[in-house]
Amino acid sequence: MLTKLTKIQARPDLVDEVYQNLLDAISAGTLPPGARITQEEIAEQMNVSRSPVLQALRLLKKDGLIQDAPGRGVLIAGMDPQWIGNLYQVRGALDALAARLAAAQKIDLGPGIIAAGRRAARSGDVKTMIDADIAFHTAIYRASGNPLIFETTQLHWVHLRRVMGAALQSAGQRESIWDEHEGIARAIAAGQVELAGQLSEQHAEFARRNLLERLGEVLNAPQVASGSRPGARPR
Repeated sequence: MLTKLTKIQARPDLVDEVYQNLLDAISAGTLPPGARITQEEIAEQMNVSRSPVLQALRLLKKDGLIQDAPGRGVLIAGMDPQWIGNLYQVRGALDALAARLAAAQKIDLGPGIIAAGRRAARSGDVKTMIDADIAFHTAIYRASGNPLIFETTQLHWVHLRRVMGAALQSAGQRESIWDEHEGIARAIAAGQVELAGQLSEQHAEFARRNLLERLGEVLNAPQVASGSRPGARPR
């Protein structure tokens, strides 16, 4: 289960890198919901001591991405469809607001970001595709001129990464996502404020519906204990 984790060169502070490595594996589906992992396995695969692994696992648990396992180790948390639906509703509203604000200024995101996204889609590498998707939306958040939009999305970005990864595991979604992105970018550059907002809302809604329809099959999510909400960010 852990054969695809990347070895890390020894350095004094490795917690962030161990955390990011595990987050990438969870988002890309290399560590799927229900997978059991232990500190010892992670430390061996990444060539680090157990101390940064323990701290990284604590951060992932705080994020709601892992949960205690019966006996030894931890489990990759499942994903709650209702919570994901709520998350996408909020994301859709923020994306639409950012797109409208950017369109009001006729911001040209440039062809490079779309070209990079299409290359990522053709690569078949889920992490590369997630990074390209995040880069596109982050560009719009920053172009909006409202820093609170970007800051608000960061509250749940680890979960958005994971949801993106689940959607991108379906090859059929990869090119169409960038067709939608290109349409949004063109509307923003042309100053079509309402169209940019509408396309952004539709993009989030299509993603939400497609993912929820396929969630059980794609993620093979296990049943979770009553009262818990894997995927939710604890407060």
